[in-house]
Amino acid sequence: MEFQAFLTKISQLNIEKQKPLFDGLAAQLKMTPKERLKFDFTKIKNPKEAAVLALFYPNAANETCFLLTLRANYKGTHAAQISFPGGKKDTADYSLEDTALRETQEEVGIKTKYIKIVTPLHKTYIPPSNFWVFPFIGITQSTPKFIKNYEVEKLLEIPLKELLNDTNLTTKILSTSYMENISVPCFKFNDYIVWGATAMILNEIKELILLCLDA
Repeated sequence: MEFQAFLTKISQLNIEKQKPLFDGLAAQLKMTPKERLKFDFTKIKNPKEAAVLALFYPNAANETCFLLTLRANYKGTHAAQISFPGGKKDTADYSLEDTALRETQEEVGIKTKYIKIVTPLHKTYIPPSNFWVFPFIGITQSTPKFIKNYEVEKLLEIPLKELLNDTNLTTKILSTSYMENISVPCFKFNDYIVWGATAMILNEIKELILLCLDA
């Protein structure tokens, strides 16, 4: 999708306005295995908070893309996984939106002043690390010059058309924090499999954008 056309449609992407038509949690749950649906949220104790940013921008051909990162293989629960830029809320962060912007600048080098937050999305719980993750959609109007830090092994620049293409939806047998060898819904972008919280958030974004395109 050409970026200017995307900007016209993205202006309609407001969760509060879309609530009568759209259920973000329901969209996320479509990308979870049935075993995840049995998770008892009443057992959550002292969860931490984090925020991530789904950053949309034009590439050199003015095609709308969004950014994912392949995490470096460090010591940590989410090492070597594909995710959005983001991380744990710092005590100095004024809000979770600030967390998403700060982490994006630290991890991929895009200064916060060049990013406009469009809307928050539905929060997502990650059982292995006991985090509530708060996603945001953001845009930058020029082609970024990314500078990744030590936390990022590789940058994955995904054309929006690949997210909207249903042929990129698939399932994979994986072992998760709550069960081994289960069928997990996921997105496949080139040779990369995206599952878990990132896939859940991506599906919410996908359905929101499709709703805007139909408006």
